[in-house]
Amino acid sequence: MVAKIINGLKISKKIQKKIKNEINIRKKNGLLIPGLAVILIGKNNSSKIYVKNKKIACKKVGFLSKIFKLSENISENKVINILKKLNKNKLIHGILVQLPLPKKFNTLKILKNISYKKDVDGFHPINIGLLCQKNPNLRSCTPLGIIQLLKKIKIKIKGINALIIGASNIVGRPMMLELLLAGCTTTIAHRFTKNLKKHIKNADLIIIAIGKPNFLHGKWIKKGAIIIDVGINRLKNGKIVGDVDFYSNYIKASYITPVPGGVGPMTVTSLLQNTLYACKKYNDLKK
Repeated sequence: MVAKIINGLKISKKIQKKIKNEINIRKKNGLLIPGLAVILIGKNNSSKIYVKNKKIACKKVGFLSKIFKLSENISENKVINILKKLNKNKLIHGILVQLPLPKKFNTLKILKNISYKKDVDGFHPINIGLLCQKNPNLRSCTPLGIIQLLKKIKIKIKGINALIIGASNIVGRPMMLELLLAGCTTTIAHRFTKNLKKHIKNADLIIIAIGKPNFLHGKWIKKGAIIIDVGINRLKNGKIVGDVDFYSNYIKASYITPVPGGVGPMTVTSLLQNTLYACKKYNDLKK
């Protein structure tokens, strides 16, 4: 048995094509064009690449995008003032603060000052709370992208045993809520989890996001499990790998995402979907 590779790049391109077509229709009908503002604080090289990719994606589908590159010496209050101005800007429908922030910043405080109506990263307490109450609004991009990937492979995940390895606010915790919403029996493992391999062996679906290259070995997984790799790690030789030891899982799993080209492109696509959704919900449908 070898796994079928879930081509996130191919799936994301199809979704983005639909978004672009919808934007062209909006332009013809004189409707607002979705606008995304991205705030980058500091000189984190990975963050610079992510922000650049988001700008390129916006251009491809016809969104307005504005990038704010700020020094890490900027005060927290000045960042909050920028956010408040963007909250009032009628041409901006989505606001994203690129994470991680430099250590001196209170991340939760910064994110709470983004209007939940423009929170296209899905991290605002109101949006997380709505997802928790089974009433999703703007949803965290990576978990939403993963849910879309799972739908594309047309496997019924309701009732299956799903394991998330990694309990971050960005992926693990919102992913848990998404899987519960989808009807999975969900376990979330973290650094205090005992006997992790036992949980891995019992899982029909494994989603891993811990930042440890090639951590998950195929000998631990159940035959036919679905493996979703969120990790992006650059080795000393420059090669980019995930948190999954690809080949050992590939010969045992039923489906697997590659790195790169799996979850990453869907994260950016989910961001575009959220921005379009926010534009339509809070502008087109505004009474």
